[in-house]
Amino acid sequence: MKVKKQRVSPRQKMINLMYVLLMAMLALNVSSDVLNGFTLVDESLSKSSVNAGKQNEALYKDFEAFMAQNPEKVREWYNRATHVKKISDSIYNLADKLKVRIAKKADGADGDYRNLVNREDLEAATSVMLAPGTGQGQVLYDAITKYREEILTMVTDSVQRAIIESSFSTEVPRRDISLLKNWQEYHFESMPAIAAITLLTKLQNDVRYAEGEVLHTLARNIDVGDVRVNQIRSLVIPTSRNVVRGSEFSAQIILAAVDSTQRPQIYIDDKLFETENGEYSRLCNAVGDYTLNGYMLVNDGAGAQTRYDFSQKYTVVEPTATVSASLMNVLYAGFENPVSISVPGVAANKISASIASGKGSLKSDGKGGYVVTPSQVGEDIVIGVTAMNEEGRSQSMGQYSFRVRQLPNPTPFIEYKDKDGNTQRYRGGTAFSKQALMSTDGIVAAIDDGLLNIGFKVLSFETVFYDNMGNAIPLLSQGANFTARQKDMFRNLSRGKRFYISHVKAIGPDNVERLLPTSLEVIIN
Repeated sequence: MKVKKQRVSPRQKMINLMYVLLMAMLALNVSSDVLNGFTLVDESLSKSSVNAGKQNEALYKDFEAFMAQNPEKVREWYNRATHVKKISDSIYNLADKLKVRIAKKADGADGDYRNLVNREDLEAATSVMLAPGTGQGQVLYDAITKYREEILTMVTDSVQRAIIESSFSTEVPRRDISLLKNWQEYHFESMPAIAAITLLTKLQNDVRYAEGEVLHTLARNIDVGDVRVNQIRSLVIPTSRNVVRGSEFSAQIILAAVDSTQRPQIYIDDKLFETENGEYSRLCNAVGDYTLNGYMLVNDGAGAQTRYDFSQKYTVVEPTATVSASLMNVLYAGFENPVSISVPGVAANKISASIASGKGSLKSDGKGGYVVTPSQVGEDIVIGVTAMNEEGRSQSMGQYSFRVRQLPNPTPFIEYKDKDGNTQRYRGGTAFSKQALMSTDGIVAAIDDGLLNIGFKVLSFETVFYDNMGNAIPLLSQGANFTARQKDMFRNLSRGKRFYISHVKAIGPDNVERLLPTSLEVIIN
């Protein structure tokens, strides 16, 4: 039997709707005891945050004091501490501004989050944090995420890292993930104003805690406040252990971890050595091995003297330098020969070199590299080396002789591009692509033996072809390029045919013209 539905009157619909609204309001009603609890928690967190901030400020003052005392040691950690303060204050102040906005939204323009009246207001936090276009929830989310990532890079202790990760987590709890809310909606949607403010106060407290943990970690890295030493050693620090005859041996004699309020007494060979800063020098006129022996007397806290012996060996050697041709054992006339010159223990900018006038030229790059260009073949060239010693005096480091030869003859070849666009050199005797031959302009000549790569200018050359009767057909080219006639002969060559390039005249960087004794056999592929 079909059941007939009874029509509901408009009045009944209104009553049903009002009942639903009433039940919702009852469900959302928060008791005054809970609100009072939030207020107490907020006050407690605020006090804790203020105390943590004072402790952190004391640490910052320690950093500033030690920065003034030892900037080289402390600067890196001081800069990191300053950065921690900057990012911590930034997110702390952001939370404070949000608390002010929520309080004013709940209580009006005169609202104060420290004395909130409409603590149960459910719209203030939602409006400030989640309003479309103006809501600050995403801003706070991004700030927390960035702060967490930066802070964790400065914390190495696993327990501290776990606490900080938990305190600044932006994940919705797994048990509530079914609500399909993001982090900001989960924490601020329909949240009583006092609860939202308490949540922000907790964030501020967590920031001061994390800030303090990082500051303590940074302080440990520079041993803030730790002035204890567990070892005292006497040291001799020589300027150089190798001393050139005629110059001075100098060294700094110090006591490691010395008390700056008193100077130790220094004795060398049982004689008191008077010095203000521990610097010592001795003129060295004879080669050989020497030892600097002595001791220091230091007063301890009880007034007694403690002796610390020291000993330092050093060697006095004859003046010496290293002069070597970078690419070859001889120098070539008319060519810029690279040469390196160095003196042990002397910077390159304090070394100078020269050659006799009329023998050629010598140029320096200021870094120990030189270019020597001899002008005459068959005569040795002598390079004189001088160095500036620590006393600012120029000292001769010796003279070094090189034989001067004429550049050897270059080798003729055909330069072409392979299928990958790389430059190749055809030296004859093997099959050569006719296409590659037609694409090249002419021949080149160079000394190319894996050690040297010196280009020559080709002045002329001759190609010799053979007809079917075995008759030679010589064709002369002026310059390095093939003539039109020679190109025509190339076109008529079939696979397996060959021709010869000979009588190559070339001139090198030494301006010496030469007739190359070698010829180039080209076999067409």
